[in-house]
Amino acid sequence: MRDGWHRTTLSDLVEFRNGLNFTQASRGASVKVIGVGDFRNKEALSDFSETTTIVINGEVSESDMLAENDLLFVRSNGNKALIGRCVLISKVSEPLAFSGFTIRARISAPNVDHSYLSKLVRSPLFKAHLHRFGGGSSISNLSQEALSEFAFALPPLEEQKKIAEILRAWDLAIEKLEALRESNLRRRTWLRTHLFNGKVRLPGFNGEWRTVRLGDVLTEHGFVSTGNEEVFSVSVHKGLVNQIEHLGRSFAAAETSHYNRVLPGDIVYTKSPTGDFPLGIIKQSKICDEVIVSPLYGVFSPVTRAMGCILDAMFESPVAVRNYLHPLVQKGAKNTIAITNTRFLEGSLLLPMDHEEQVAIAEVIDASRAEVDLIEAEINALQKQKRGLMQKLLTGEWRVQREVAVA
Repeated sequence: MRDGWHRTTLSDLVEFRNGLNFTQASRGASVKVIGVGDFRNKEALSDFSETTTIVINGEVSESDMLAENDLLFVRSNGNKALIGRCVLISKVSEPLAFSGFTIRARISAPNVDHSYLSKLVRSPLFKAHLHRFGGGSSISNLSQEALSEFAFALPPLEEQKKIAEILRAWDLAIEKLEALRESNLRRRTWLRTHLFNGKVRLPGFNGEWRTVRLGDVLTEHGFVSTGNEEVFSVSVHKGLVNQIEHLGRSFAAAETSHYNRVLPGDIVYTKSPTGDFPLGIIKQSKICDEVIVSPLYGVFSPVTRAMGCILDAMFESPVAVRNYLHPLVQKGAKNTIAITNTRFLEGSLLLPMDHEEQVAIAEVIDASRAEVDLIEAEINALQKQKRGLMQKLLTGEWRVQREVAVA
């Protein structure tokens, strides 16, 4: 065992309690209750202004309340990926309880820093424990027993605090970058709602915007696989993605000679409902090479690359996609989407006719997208660094410098 570290289990350091159960028929005291929906991907909860207030039978006992620095785990949820997720409760200034789908852990030992413990139970070490406890698959229901048996090496209190402080520095950097990313995404939304309707113009342009059929600016070329292309799918957030890299395997048929070939800059329409896009998604290929996609996808070449870029940015919006496709699509009995490629091109959009303005708008779009991509890359790099730090620091492989007493 490393100097000053000792082997322990979570049950030696905390006391557990399951949350409140209630129904709509409950009659009694009302109290704010933290539920699984409040966790999201947060590490700490400190704002309870929008926390749901519920009514329970009888009165709420003090033992059912949350306190400063409690840890709260997701005990049960339809989404197995959420089970075991933990948040640290802080800045509690009002009565606050927790739902029956959660387990509270309250620190009972004097030699434990709450921030350090919060990092530990969000680390790969804890996830590996749950994986083993669940028999190698996703655990379906977290128990106090599973939490209690989590064993690890605990450093001295001062070292815990320093480790937590180091990891918090990475957290703050990631949080600031995530806020910057959100700001950029809001700006992209502004661009879609103002720049793409011809009412706000880029300086120096006053050419005509006209409502035209999509078929006037897109052409279905009908190219199929030559046998040399890789199979791609279409993602809502990433556009065209390699099936194996993105999904872990290929879902292509054994024979792909009839698959549609996508040229760089082509527009691809998937006719499958996906999340906020119940009528399908529309993306431009940013891949430098030719690729192939399922014959169920529609593939179209824009009159110019700039026009394809504008269409891609317009159709980032679920509202824009729905407004365009809704008059064209027929829904089948099993919610299937019935629309031919020819029918897809029959809708109309307001678009700039001046090629120079198209290019200028496309440059604004590309610059905005590149900025978001750079921020995303920085976030991913910091998250990877943090995971590496956690592995080294939380196991004692790397030690933080200890204070030296001065006479």
